[in-house]
Amino acid sequence: MTWQKLKKRVIAVDIESIQRRIENDGNIMGQDKARKAAVLIPLVAKADTWDILFEVRSKQLNRQPGDICFPGGRLEKSDVSLQDTAVRETHEELGIDERAIEVIGKLGICIPTPELFIYPYVGVIDEKTSFSPNSDEVEEIFTVPLQWLMKQLPEKHAAMELNVDTEQDFPFERIAFGRNYPFRQKKVFETFYEYNGKTIWGLTARILEHFISLMNHRMFD
Repeated sequence: MTWQKLKKRVIAVDIESIQRRIENDGNIMGQDKARKAAVLIPLVAKADTWDILFEVRSKQLNRQPGDICFPGGRLEKSDVSLQDTAVRETHEELGIDERAIEVIGKLGICIPTPELFIYPYVGVIDEKTSFSPNSDEVEEIFTVPLQWLMKQLPEKHAAMELNVDTEQDFPFERIAFGRNYPFRQKKVFETFYEYNGKTIWGLTARILEHFISLMNHRMFD
């Protein structure tokens, strides 16, 4: 075999090997290393419609005290799947039997930062369920009619502007233009819903807005 033929064969094998390794890569970059959490959007039957249940976090918590959220939390080693995480956290926070929760689907992944991926699930809570919220985590619970939410246009407010701190320990000397590199500035907007004196905002509002966007107004015609 001549060197030219051997070279063509080696190149062909290398390309096929590369192709096999990338053709089924449907992952999000960084997903394998990021912290993972799951939340449940709980649907509760009310009369002839559906309500979404929310929690008010205890003001004694260190993280996001007093904020309104969905039940949820971080993936634990004992969880078989992220759906199990969502169900377990709902059970622990609302004080209900896991068998009273029927997961009916999941939404797209919410990525607030490259270090944290949140997996939202949607579930139906048995209408006969009695709630006994964990007072260490939950101050109160309340529901909002899905039909009402579908008619709302959430507020958008600029919360902060992201800038590059040229004083930080960053190797500016290794990039074009150094400290004068034209970094893009970015404003971060937060979503707000207001219902009967309750303010739903932040990641919860972002996930809620996405869920509502998937609904169809004809559902209640």
